[in-house]
Amino acid sequence: MPVYKYSAVAIDGSRRVGQLDVANEAQLSSVLRNNGLFLTTSSLSEKKAAHKKLKDDEVADFCRQLSAMLASGITLIRAMQIIEARDAKPQIKKVYHDLIEELRRGVNLSDSMESEGKAFPALLTNMMRAGENSGGIDKTAEKMAITYDKQYKLNSRMKSASVYPIILAVMIVGVVIVMFTLVLPSFLGVFGDMELPLPTQIMMGISSFLVNYWLFLIAGIVVGVAAIIAIFRRPGPRKAWDHFKLRIPVIGKLVRTVYTARFARTLASLYVSGIPMIQSLNIGRYTVGNTYIESQFDEVINNLGNGRTLSQSMSVVDGFDRKLNSTISIGEESGRLEAMLDSVADQFDYEAEMATERLVTMMEPLMIIIMAVVVVGVIISVLLPIFNMYSSIG
Repeated sequence: MPVYKYSAVAIDGSRRVGQLDVANEAQLSSVLRNNGLFLTTSSLSEKKAAHKKLKDDEVADFCRQLSAMLASGITLIRAMQIIEARDAKPQIKKVYHDLIEELRRGVNLSDSMESEGKAFPALLTNMMRAGENSGGIDKTAEKMAITYDKQYKLNSRMKSASVYPIILAVMIVGVVIVMFTLVLPSFLGVFGDMELPLPTQIMMGISSFLVNYWLFLIAGIVVGVAAIIAIFRRPGPRKAWDHFKLRIPVIGKLVRTVYTARFARTLASLYVSGIPMIQSLNIGRYTVGNTYIESQFDEVINNLGNGRTLSQSMSVVDGFDRKLNSTISIGEESGRLEAMLDSVADQFDYEAEMATERLVTMMEPLMIIIMAVVVVGVIISVLLPIFNMYSSIG
């Protein structure tokens, strides 16, 4: 059973803290209430939270297998045993084993998945809970397999497209290191006490710094990267950075497209499962992956609660492609909101793929030009003193 840490208030007003082995927060609240305590806050113990988070392709595979076996009439526990036996990764097998133990204790699938900490996405857990209520876990699992498979393919395409620019970047760094630490120092003895041109002095200064102080440079880079990571883990700077990403030329349009596709597909999945729209928005906001966009959903939910339509409520969000709101409006008018959301998500997946390819196409020549500029700069800095020597001799 998962271990929950809790803070509760007794009838006399005194505060109590502790931990209990229960299936979920609802059971925790019930157990405490039977003991005259009222739950105020709770959190899952690190024991469960330490589980490996399943990747999109692993979630898709899990849902696909579960759907096929449940549709064939295999019981849930037996289906989970088969899935556990098939998977060869020890960390994932541990997740499935704990899930089976929870199911054997009589805990339903969604609560069992929730008890595994961050192993399963919140979207999948809520979708399974809706499937349990409607009696269609197999259909829900099938739909989620498609959703996570599409998400995995989109992310894979974007990662694959970024491989070549990364290789070029590494090559540029390598060329710079070789030129400044091996090539340029070999000319120092040739030039002797000559009065060097300014470009050559600058290049020689950089070369001397890299040769003599490379250890301090590496230490500075490590400290700088660690400081940047620490800063951007704080809510304020992280939100500011997420906002800035949406404003970067070319890249901003790409990330908007990806965020829009991700949110539209999530909302479509939740909506068709019968989950209330406000709850769907609360779940969907955390699948976007941008804290600046997430922070705007409080106003969206407030507007929806005040009687505005979904399209009117979503119009305040800065960060999604405008086509999303137009599509929602058309879906509301035609009564085909789910179909429209699925359709626009597919469109944005395609647009994101095309935008990624265009971005990579632009970056390749740009990075080659950068490499050429560095090499030419070094060559000119070496040739200038040589030309001056020949001029003096002449």
